[in-house]
Amino acid sequence: MTKDAVDEIAHDAVTLALAKKESAHHYEGVEELYEIMRQKPLTVKAYQINDNNAPSPSSANVKVCHLLRHGQGFHNLMADMYAAQGKNWTQFVRDENNPYVLPEICDAPLTQKGRNQARAVQPIIKDLPFQPELVVLSSQCRALCTGLIAFEHLVGKVPFIAHENVREQTGVHICDMRRGKSQQILDFPHVDFSLIQHEEDQLFLNDRRETKIEVGERIHDFLTWLEARDETHVAITSHSGWLMTLFNGTVECDDTLKEWFQTGELRSVILEFNKV
Repeated sequence: MTKDAVDEIAHDAVTLALAKKESAHHYEGVEELYEIMRQKPLTVKAYQINDNNAPSPSSANVKVCHLLRHGQGFHNLMADMYAAQGKNWTQFVRDENNPYVLPEICDAPLTQKGRNQARAVQPIIKDLPFQPELVVLSSQCRALCTGLIAFEHLVGKVPFIAHENVREQTGVHICDMRRGKSQQILDFPHVDFSLIQHEEDQLFLNDRRETKIEVGERIHDFLTWLEARDETHVAITSHSGWLMTLFNGTVECDDTLKEWFQTGELRSVILEFNKV
């Protein structure tokens, strides 16, 4: 990759500072969630892909998962611009300075930089020893577009399935509201939307944000669905809050996996599913 290409997808100081600030909000409630998840009949442990203590992918209760946060969306760009201008806002409320509640960024799509970030992981994915047999995508525009670009070489060869339980923690922020199912089907014809039961968004709440426990329950429902699938090698395209909740509150893992995902960041892990 050329230097110009690297600069195009890099995260500048404003973006990194904002990510650090916003990630702090997402740690609230994860300890309680973690304790609840440990009482479930199905528990999951995550390992780094190169962890010598990780179980073999050939085991029946193990899956290799490649987790990708969407590339830069227009809501991320707006937040960076607001922060660069010195604007401050309160998260998860209808603050007039909050860029995430602007009606124009409903189900925010990718910027050109976001598309380039998704394209930048293509060679990494193509070099994997085993290609994903399934691509699961959040049903929101930015994750759908990211997954279709990053895993472009697999379109038409493996299932691409939209899943509501892989969506971002939702509520209040308009950027996290899903567009109508029929519009998504029209714009993303290579994705299977059969698991999406409702035309309109049933998860989004105008007056409050989903709690960490609510998001964690969605994630656990997704992991239960995933565990029952036959595929061993799986790709998942999701969002920062969802991924943070997965590793900090839903699964058991080392601290090295608990760090905030930057836009366009890919991490590969081994998931071990254990039933009581």
